Formats: sequence, C-alpha cells, structure tokens
Amino acid sequence: MQTDVRIASPLGVSLGLLALLVGLALSQLQQQTGGFDITRWLPAPGNASLPAEDWVLALSWWPRLITALIAGAGLALAGVLMQQVLRNPLASPTTLGVAGGANLALMSATLFAPALMGWGAEWVALAGGALAMALVLLLSWRRALAPLVVVLAGLVVNLYFGALAMVLLLFNQETLQGLLIWGAGSLAQDGWHDAGILLPRLLVALVIAWLLLRPLRLLDLDDASGRALGVNLAFLRLAALGVAVFITAVVVSVVGLIGFIGLAAPNIARLLGAHRLAPRVLWSMLIGALLLAVTDLALQHLAVWLPTLIPTGAMTAALGAPLLLWLIPRLRLTSRTPPEAMATDWPRATHPLGRLILLALLMPPVAALSLLSGHLAEGWSWFHGALSVWEWRLPRMLAAAGAGLLLAVAGTLLQRLSGNPMASPEVLGISGGVSIFLLLGIVLLPAASMAVLASLGLVGALAALAVLILLNRRSGFLPERLLLTGVAIMALADAVRALILAGSDPRGQQIVAWLSGSTYYVGLDAAWLVFGLGMVSVAGALLLTRWLECFPLGAAVSQAVGVNVTRGRLIVLVIAAVMTAAATLVIGPLSFIGLLAPHMARLLGLSRARDHLLGAALIGMGLMILADWIGRQILFPQEIPAGLVASLIGGSYFLWALRRF
Repeated sequence: MQTDVRIASPLGVSLGLLALLVGLALSQLQQQTGGFDITRWLPAPGNASLPAEDWVLALSWWPRLITALIAGAGLALAGVLMQQVLRNPLASPTTLGVAGGANLALMSATLFAPALMGWGAEWVALAGGALAMALVLLLSWRRALAPLVVVLAGLVVNLYFGALAMVLLLFNQETLQGLLIWGAGSLAQDGWHDAGILLPRLLVALVIAWLLLRPLRLLDLDDASGRALGVNLAFLRLAALGVAVFITAVVVSVVGLIGFIGLAAPNIARLLGAHRLAPRVLWSMLIGALLLAVTDLALQHLAVWLPTLIPTGAMTAALGAPLLLWLIPRLRLTSRTPPEAMATDWPRATHPLGRLILLALLMPPVAALSLLSGHLAEGWSWFHGALSVWEWRLPRMLAAAGAGLLLAVAGTLLQRLSGNPMASPEVLGISGGVSIFLLLGIVLLPAASMAVLASLGLVGALAALAVLILLNRRSGFLPERLLLTGVAIMALADAVRALILAGSDPRGQQIVAWLSGSTYYVGLDAAWLVFGLGMVSVAGALLLTRWLECFPLGAAVSQAVGVNVTRGRLIVLVIAAVMTAAATLVIGPLSFIGLLAPHMARLLGLSRARDHLLGAALIGMGLMILADWIGRQILFPQEIPAGLVASLIGGSYFLWALRRF
C-alpha cells in the first residue's frame, strides 16, 4: 500500500502553516492585551504586578501553544515509526488502537486504582497502549503484517476498547465528566507543568528514533534482503514500535486523545515528496506540530461564537477523517488476500432445511427466557411474578429482536454483494453515517420528533452509502477500499460523538444510552414497528436471492446469466442502508450483529442465498434477545445496554475471525 502523488513541497506547506500560525497568534495576542505591546506579549510569570490578562498569557496561553507544538511533533513521530515498521501509510496511534488503549487504561485506573496514577499517568497509559499494540500484532502476525489486516485489527481493537470505555462511562458519567473532556483532547493549561513533562520525554524518544533511522530504512526492502544484511528485524520492529507506543502514551496521559495528527502529518509529508525516512521524520514532526497548534488557535478564536467548549483532539479527529477519505483513492493497494480466498472452506449442510427448522424452534425458548425470567426487586424469578413486568420486558424484547433481524439481513446482503466475509453495516461505516446525522439532529433540533430523527438516520445511512459508492466506483468496489472507507466514516462518527459528549450536554445520559444500544427508552408501539420492519426486511430480501446467488461469482458471471450488475448492486446497497438506519435508531451504531450472524449461518453450512438469509435472520434475532437479557441480569439493578453486550460478543468473534482473513 503506497502513496504516489506529489502536490507541493514540504517547505512551502510548512511555511504556509507557519504564516497561518503566526497570524492567528498575533491576532489573539492583540485581543488579549488590547494592542501591539511586545513587552506585554512576553510576560515574566515571576512579576507579581502583572495585570490579569498578562497572567493568562504567562500561565495559560503560552504553555498551551508550546504544549500543542510538542504534542503534535510527538504524535507525528509516532505515526512515522508505525508506518515505516508496518509498511502501511494508514498506521497511526489512532487507527491502530494505541491511543484508545491508553485512554481506557487511564479511565480504569482513575476509577479502580487511583494509587497507580501517583506512580505516573504515562506508565498507566503506556501499559494500555502496549496491550492494544500487542493485540494488533498478534492478530496480524500470521498474515505477515499485511496492511489491510493490520488496519482491520486496529479497527476492531479500537472499537472493542471503546465499548469497554463506554461501559465505564455509562455507570460513572458524573465521575468521569472531567476525564471525558480531557480524554477528547483538551490542551487547556494552567502552567508549564505539562510542557515540562512532554519535552524531555519526547527528546529521549527522538534520540532513540534517530539511532534507529539507518536500520529502519532497510524495512523498505523485503524481509529476506534485510536479514541478508545482518539486521535483526524482529528486534528492530519491536524497538521502533516501543518508541512509538511510549510517545503516544505520554501524549495521551498529558493532553488526552489527539486524533489523526499521527496519521495526517506523515502522509502529508509523503505526498509532498519526503519519501526518504530521515526527511520524512523531520518534515512530519514540523507539519504535525504546526497542524495541531493552528487547529488549537483557530478553536480559541472561534470559542466566543461557540455555545460550548470543543476539545482540540476531537476537532483534529473531525478534520482528519475527511483527510483519510481523500487519501484512500490515492493509495495503491497490494492486499495479499483476494476476496475469494477469504470465503473458502465454509462447510455446506446436506439438509439445510433441518437446521433452519432447529433454529426456528429455538426462538420461542429464547423469547420465553427474556420475558419470563430475571431479577426482580424481591430477587431472581423463574416465571413466578413475571406477568407483573411483562409490559416492561415485551417492548425491549421486540425491539432487540427487530434490530437483530434488520442488522443480520443487512450484513448478509453486504457480504454476498461484495464477496467479502468481513463486510457488515458497522464495518462499512453505514451505522457510523446514521450516528453522525442522529447525534447532530439530537443536539441541533432538541424538539425533533421520532419521525424527524428517523428521517435523519436514513439520510445519514444514504450519505455514508454515497461516500462508499463515490470513492469505490472506479476500483470496482474492491473489498479493501470499501473496508478502509468504512474505517474513515466510523472515525468521523467517533469524533462527532466526542465533540458532543465533551460539551456537557444535559441530554448526555440519554445520548450515551443510545450510543450504547440500550432498549430502555423503546415503547411498545415503536417496538412493534421495529419488529415488523425486521420481518418485512426478511421477506423483501428473499425476493433478491437470484441476485445474491450470482454476485459472489463476479460481475462477468452475473451479466452472463442476465443480471444487471450495476442496478442490482445499487438496489441491494440502498436496501441494506435503509435496514441499517432503522436498526441503528434502536440499538445504536455498533453491535457487530451484522457481521456475526451471517458468519454463524455460514458456519452452520447455510451457504445458499435463501438459506443464508433465513439462518442469519434467526441467529441475529436470537443473539440480540440474549444480549438484551444478559445485559439486564449481570449487574442488576444496573444494566449493560444490549448494543454493548452484542458488541463485546461480536468484537470477540471479529478478533477470532481475523485469523482466517
């Protein structure tokens, strides 16, 4: 996977960013002091007679600017090292889950082991980031760190750790509110302490990285050539990744999650012509420092017109996701695993009808378990007294069942359409598109009805679908590009979520519950509607079985048997988007049911399109009902939303499934 486009020179872009930085800084200094008095722009903190405005400059504004420059340079260095080691221009602390692992570790330590924070927050963050990086390497090592597999592994680790962090946030929202703002990447300072922590650690990491530069250049060659030159490649990779993880952990422990600087700066430097490693390191660090500082100063200028605080890290993520979308078509993909090879060796049932009947017979006991058993105020109840809570349990069971049906059918359609068993509404970003529009609708239209929110969700799904089509039409919808586009859309959705939650919106608890996939707020009428849509979606998808049998065989075969491939693909994609929008309204943007249910149906030998659809629908419905029931029981009287339980189960399966990828 390589970039081969040059759009300008790194010096020109750096000078442009520097000029923008100086202009923003001078404007803000002039506003702070009311004039152009340079002596007041550089106040000495030890002078007790300083005006209040000068104290703000001395202990907040200047430390914030210097901290932004140091953090941006550090994240850019971490991104360069990761991309060089993994030969992957999409590797970065954010996309590989390192920043998410560090953030989860800090949240966990704050809640359960605050004494660990006294030893140094950077070491807690380092442990979390190292764990995330180790998981990514473990999942992708068998595929020789193939770029697509590394990105997918980083995606699922990031999402998995994000689900765990959402569980902690759901039960400790008031305790973690300050940490939530900081975790979204807050550069606000009250002194020079943070800059004093970052600078010496970054200098040490830079010295080590500089010593590794010469052997790291050999990673541009293949492994055999590197070994022939006497380089211990395993040690070299571990050392470089160790430095990158350490830098990320230090930055996260001091200023929180700063999204996409580690991805954007190295790729901008590469696109500007810095192909050799040493120049790329220098230009990346300079561009990263200037990008973060310019973004932060721009936010400070906009703060007077904004209704709430916007963390800098969340804004860089919101700006970086479109950059990733722009970058994807400019990548030359060299995936080593053709899509057909990923779908082989599935078992085939001799009598699929018998297995479908067995799955159908399991549904009534699963529904009965959800409706008639569970914790009550007086203790656990097996059927006794269940009628008293029927009216509360029935809507939740129906909503979970309907969402499971919709996501399972949508996932089956997408997998058969693309010939890619890793495709799903969640992974392709369709759920992320729904999430973006719904969150914006909730915040910008506080009195919006459910019909308006449903319409916004559908628009979001179709918008994500349009992005997928526009960016992948010329490549023939290669699975690799589809998946990478989904990664970018989901990253943008995560940035929007961070921006909204960090703003202390009074509806934060409800937003968190929806993001987590809670069925708590679903009424009986809405539940019947979702369940009815699920049943209609199954019936409608069965009408497409001829197309679904042909699509995995390729466009040439499909056209030979009379299928209009372009029109058929578009119809299937639109139907999958509508199903995803309806399900996401109820169960949140992430559950992995759209990935898990079609896989489990295939593992049962249901390979024909009709059998695959019906089996996935039954499995998806059963899994969501069980996820909702489990979430209500394990921490009673508190509960884990069904979407989070499903995402933890589905994420675990995704981690296992990557071994086949």
